[in-house]
Amino acid sequence: MKCLLLAFSMLATVAAHAADKPNIIYILADDLGYGDVQVLNPEHGKIPTPGMDRLAAEGMVFTDAHTSSSVCTPTRYGVLTGRYNWRSRLQSGVLFGFDQPLIAPDRLTVPALLKAQGYKTAMIGKWHLGLGIRKPNGTPTRGKAAPVDGVDWSARIEGGPVDLGFDSWYGIAASLDMPPYIWIENDRFVGECTTVKAFHRKGPAHADFEAIDVLDAIGHKSAEFIAQQNAEEAFFMYVPLTSPHAPIIPSEKWQGKSELGIYGDFVMHTDAIVAQITEAVDAAGLAENTIIIVTSDNGCSKVADIPALKAQGHYPNAHFRGSKSDIWDGGHRVPFIVRWPAAVKAGSSSDAIICLTDLMATAADLTGAELPVNAGEDSVSFAPALKGEPIISDRAGIVHHSVSGQFAYRSGKWKILLTQASGGWTKEKMAIKAPAQLYDMEADPSEQNNLYHSHPEVFERLLAQLETDVARGRSTAGPDQKNDTDRINLKRGMKR
Repeated sequence: MKCLLLAFSMLATVAAHAADKPNIIYILADDLGYGDVQVLNPEHGKIPTPGMDRLAAEGMVFTDAHTSSSVCTPTRYGVLTGRYNWRSRLQSGVLFGFDQPLIAPDRLTVPALLKAQGYKTAMIGKWHLGLGIRKPNGTPTRGKAAPVDGVDWSARIEGGPVDLGFDSWYGIAASLDMPPYIWIENDRFVGECTTVKAFHRKGPAHADFEAIDVLDAIGHKSAEFIAQQNAEEAFFMYVPLTSPHAPIIPSEKWQGKSELGIYGDFVMHTDAIVAQITEAVDAAGLAENTIIIVTSDNGCSKVADIPALKAQGHYPNAHFRGSKSDIWDGGHRVPFIVRWPAAVKAGSSSDAIICLTDLMATAADLTGAELPVNAGEDSVSFAPALKGEPIISDRAGIVHHSVSGQFAYRSGKWKILLTQASGGWTKEKMAIKAPAQLYDMEADPSEQNNLYHSHPEVFERLLAQLETDVARGRSTAGPDQKNDTDRINLKRGMKR
């Protein structure tokens, strides 16, 4: 009898401990601009987004949140590892569906950290960080495409989410314009690709796979997972959406709803999935101690036809210069909304400068975990800001990275760009001739007045700090670490 009472006591203690830790749902939209969320862009946001607006009204908006890169794969690397992608082998561009894993098997990830703290961990959605897909002869696949008979569709997929801390995964390998076009569950393809389809890029596809169905499936699977949870076991759910990234394909229900064209419709469809997940949390009775974070992997893409949207009064990247791929803020300043009724004041906001690499340190802070010295090297906890307190950090600044591998550095109000132009796909004539750029982001958030020539001392100070952050293998306190490569080229966009 004493043993039974002791067992019940231990179970009660574990349950109480788990209940003290917040559930965390991290929704990562794909190419959603800061200005696409109506509450963040009241004057020039013409697309209704009631789901995200509601979360903002019930939680906190971060107005100065940034991705570590202005394109997909590198940002996702930073979210899950708390480390800048350019410390890895990926110096520019993105991976494709048949590329091999970017995250090293021995690197600590956010789900692995939380799993060690007793969390159930699940991922539903787009991976885009490389997978251990094999050819029939067992050798690794690589690149944008492969023939249908060039893949072993029955083999275990290594190096994916379930090998890096997630208990479960249901999703796709990369973007919806990158083959293979097939669902993956945990570490196996759901069936095999027997045909070829093209959702922009042609490649192997499952006969029943249709890109237009994917976003709704992610919403349904996410709501289903939430409905199965209870207050006794904390969970972390990572939901990387496939929208509003190309192919821009809202379901029939949403077509024509925005009156701004197909991109506006797709943003509304995306917002509806956010609302579906929020409503599932509320229906499960888990709202009070569940953190819902909604953000994006980079700014709005040119595929959305930004000039046409602006002609209708909608500015998808708000007043920020540039778009996806660029080193200007339009490429990497993103929506960041947090609802947590137990701790976050409704209708609040923060102007703290944060980065998507900061999830790792925040998760550790919220759960009382201690990060190893070789993990989360570029991650700072934003947990204090959720309670209206200042973020205490010795990280001097945040590094931004463009699609072509060019660098920018933000410290306080100052931002330097180690390039003469956008660093990405935007082609604009520069107002003054200079080897690099310097902006006062408080006075000039649209980055129009290049102060490179008038404040050389500021430029050199920030450049020196950036060089230190690169060389140390980390931008936070702790022992120096090693980058995975010595090919980091800070000044590839400069001519001095």
